[in-house]
Amino acid sequence: MYSKEQASQLRQAFWTAFGQYMSPILSAEGLRANWVNYKTGAKHIYFRMQADNKSASMSIDITHPDIELQELYYEQLESYKATLHGTLGEEWNWHLHDVDEYGKTVSRIFKELSPINIYQQENWPELISFFKPRIIALDEFWSDVKYAFEVY
Repeated sequence: MYSKEQASQLRQAFWTAFGQYMSPILSAEGLRANWVNYKTGAKHIYFRMQADNKSASMSIDITHPDIELQELYYEQLESYKATLHGTLGEEWNWHLHDVDEYGKTVSRIFKELSPINIYQQENWPELISFFKPRIIALDEFWSDVKYAFEVY
């Protein structure tokens, strides 16, 4: 078991290492990207990478507080499902109106890896191998479809 501080330090060390590993890689548009804190540029649409002592996940989170608009964003992304899965090279899970860890309603498109433990450094290569191709593919996908979300 790790203390809260040790767990925080290990998480921070992983994300710092991942960010450094990804820093030479340019975005689909040829620009430098902050891969760890990827900005979609669309309000209420986030690309999230999460890992803990049981699993890791990569997701597109739609967090609009208006449930009807959240559903509209979700449906719009759903219209690009074949493109998304084609770019990713795999199918992801689609959940409309989940409740997140803070009790807020979100819609989520995600892929999960388990079992995996971010607190064990020997798992870091596998975590990097999970996150790297997916965040690059999401960036490529987003560079093609983001303009459809600018009107909201």
